[in-house]
Amino acid sequence: MKIERLYAITVYLLNHGRTSANELAKHFEVSVRTIQRDIDSLCLSGIPIVSVAGAAGGYEISAQFRLDKHLATSNDYSYILTALKGLVSATNDPNAKHTLEKISHIHKQNDMNIILDFSVLREGEQTTLQALQTSIAKKRMVNFIYTNNNNETRTHSVDPIAVLYRWYAWYLLAYSKVKNDYRTYKLVRMSNLKITDTPFTKEHDTPDMILKKSDKTDSRQYTDVFIKCKKKARSRVQEYLKGMVIEYLPDGDTFMKFTVIENEQFWVGTLLSLGDDVEVVEPKGIRNRLVEAASKIISLYK
Repeated sequence: MKIERLYAITVYLLNHGRTSANELAKHFEVSVRTIQRDIDSLCLSGIPIVSVAGAAGGYEISAQFRLDKHLATSNDYSYILTALKGLVSATNDPNAKHTLEKISHIHKQNDMNIILDFSVLREGEQTTLQALQTSIAKKRMVNFIYTNNNNETRTHSVDPIAVLYRWYAWYLLAYSKVKNDYRTYKLVRMSNLKITDTPFTKEHDTPDMILKKSDKTDSRQYTDVFIKCKKKARSRVQEYLKGMVIEYLPDGDTFMKFTVIENEQFWVGTLLSLGDDVEVVEPKGIRNRLVEAASKIISLYK
């Protein structure tokens, strides 16, 4: 509906600043002419939208404008409640709980049919997670002992920027003064975490901006693995290795493909646990790595 799109355009401009008509048209999946008519409608309704010409031009809303908090719809509050409940289940953060209570008081009925239960993410890492949140809020460096993928253990001193959950684990995004770079550290590999009295070594961009730059320079080595998979193991390959079927065979077996990070260990154990239900076809280096791992296991029981 047009009224919903007008509201969405207003919120988008408030969050993103100057945006071209082409970008808005692409985002809202309408024509540029429709966007121009919507902007005219918003201006007539009193929204102070400014049009800036030139290569870097576009539409933007006056910095003095603030959206009335009562424009949030019942659906909006339901989404907010769902997200907040998921955050509380994952972190058990008292501040998030307090915010959840306030929003629940404003909107008592949550009509969403989605429940985000991340309570399993707290298992074993809650103390570290809370300590990192404290150090981030106080902008204080932290020290910890870290064991990397190559089983090398070192002490690190970093500016903690944010904690994030990705790749099925909690990570710390931090700035290393020694490396003069931003790094991610897996919480489960950290020990002896201490919050220091040393303030941050420099001013940092927002976590989102840092992550975007970091992801572009990802130095990890990814490898595509092709396997022949028996029918009974297909669902496990899809679930645990995010495998994708590339060919169905007449007997019900499949050829599948998935991508791994070379120096990670989890996928190696997963492949070995599937036994003879899965055979690695390519690359040869992965086949050799599995043979070597299996041989070491067998030698323990001889």
